[in-house]
Amino acid sequence: MPHSRARFGTRPRLCDRYGPAALVTGASDGIGRAFARRLAEAGFDLILVARREVALAELAHELRSHHAIDGQVLAADLSDGEQVRRVAKATAGHDVGLLIAAAGYGTSGPFIDGDLEAELSMIDVNCRALAQLTHTFARRFVERGRGGIVLMSSLVAFQGVPRAANYAATKAYVQTLAEGLHAELRSHGVDVLASAPGPVLSGFGQRAAMRITSGQTPDDVAVGSLHALGRRTTVRPGFLAKALETGLKPLPRPGRVLMMGKVMAGMTAR
Repeated sequence: MPHSRARFGTRPRLCDRYGPAALVTGASDGIGRAFARRLAEAGFDLILVARREVALAELAHELRSHHAIDGQVLAADLSDGEQVRRVAKATAGHDVGLLIAAAGYGTSGPFIDGDLEAELSMIDVNCRALAQLTHTFARRFVERGRGGIVLMSSLVAFQGVPRAANYAATKAYVQTLAEGLHAELRSHGVDVLASAPGPVLSGFGQRAAMRITSGQTPDDVAVGSLHALGRRTTVRPGFLAKALETGLKPLPRPGRVLMMGKVMAGMTAR
């Protein structure tokens, strides 16, 4: 059955540029799920990666039914390096041209009061697994002469953030990696984008024990990021992310740390 081409602006050109397939991590919920829906709408075949196999299977069925694309499921816990390697191996025979590394989670509260294993696991998911998959797919994209990579940064990536110190540090890693890879890979036909949203109304806040009462939708983030891919190094998708960055930018770095600490204190008050 022929692919259903997108009813979404420039998305068919996106598929032509990077296609035919995309891999999306964190696809069972939130931002990753929104990316998967937009890419299916564009006609990409999809490989969906997350821990929850049932949720992935339901999403793959929905996308196949509505968009006549091929949707495959790889259930994996990306905090486990061996499972990340399994994902890389399982996708070796697919012509993947777009990597959306949306898997990740946060913690909140004073670092010394947190559970160390949870903090280390977050580093494994947000940084180690992201580096493993980015390394694998960047090599494949260079060999095929084209590709796109979206790495999920955050507004918190640009300064230290009290009460989310380790989470902010993981996002600073993602931001810096994306900036460096953008410069390294562009001559090989590979576009790299750091997407740095502000607060997002998704399941992230609940898992991170943060009260997020206003913010962007996951779809805002997906749409803004896909629009910026190949055009920019970093995007702050959505009005709120841009407004918050505008407010923080004039402050010296210690001032941004202080301001973000006050914001985070309000979001994590028990």
